[in-house]
Amino acid sequence: MQKRLFTASFLATSLLWAAGAPTAALAQDRFPSKNVRWIVPYAAGGGSDFLARTIGQAWGGQVHQPIVVDNRPGGNTAIGASETARAPADGYTVLSADNGTLIFNPVLYKSLSYNPGKDLAPVTLMGRFPMILVAGPGTQARTAKEFLAEAKASKEGINYASAGAGSPHHLAMELFKSEAGLKLTHAPYRGAAPALADVAGGQIPVMMVDLAAGAGFIKGGKVRPLAVANATRLPQLPDVPTFGELGLPQVQAAALVGMVAPAKTPAPVIAALNKQVVAAINEPAVKQKLIDFGVEPVGNTPEQFQALIQSESTRWHKLIKDLNITLD
Repeated sequence: MQKRLFTASFLATSLLWAAGAPTAALAQDRFPSKNVRWIVPYAAGGGSDFLARTIGQAWGGQVHQPIVVDNRPGGNTAIGASETARAPADGYTVLSADNGTLIFNPVLYKSLSYNPGKDLAPVTLMGRFPMILVAGPGTQARTAKEFLAEAKASKEGINYASAGAGSPHHLAMELFKSEAGLKLTHAPYRGAAPALADVAGGQIPVMMVDLAAGAGFIKGGKVRPLAVANATRLPQLPDVPTFGELGLPQVQAAALVGMVAPAKTPAPVIAALNKQVVAAINEPAVKQKLIDFGVEPVGNTPEQFQALIQSESTRWHKLIKDLNITLD
């Protein structure tokens, strides 16, 4: 009797799996069947926008559907994130989400218009923008060691710029400040470009910037790269040491930009999105274009992206709480 029950149960399970498997396969094969709206929570022209448009063009060519980039800046990415969270969970609305969207905002703000853990589903980490400490004529330091000595000797402390309060650039500098025991005062700007302009002009001594935003200033000799907040030296800046080489191995920071979808998007659609976007990232021409821009291309699984979000949340939430950084 037990054998018959087991056989019947096994057959029923097999039939259900067989019925479901084609559905999942069809969901992937037929997706997308119309244009996809890709929300970028920043203004056109920045690093996240470049990443979306470069990958989106290749992705659209592969699936023969328009990928429409929709810039929705504001609220430290909260406007775009909230709009994505409220969108139909069908895969036809996706969001470029960085560590501000997914990791920093929930502890920087007491109240937030979206909950990244409940409202958004990870698809893939698209790329990393490693942070670089750069200096202008506002400091005499020619190396990171000289800047550390200058900062430690200053009784008043030294000002630093950032692309905005709560940005990866801001928090990377706070991490450096904490690890090195420096007295530094934050001067937030509305974007990396105006902050870099003031560093280059000598109005403010230093800032953390990603290579994508700072490459022109660095190549033009307007700012000096002192150290990279990365595990290894950057191939684009082989002569610039890591903070680890300076005895500060914990100073590692990057703007992490991934793709997310509304939380209830079906798993087969998430799988289709992941497969297609990763394929676009791995196109040789796309990958080289991203590297040339200053992005480290990634393209991992939803599970790997989720694990990274969790580990980064543990690290940065502690720093933000320890330093009592709030934006409310």
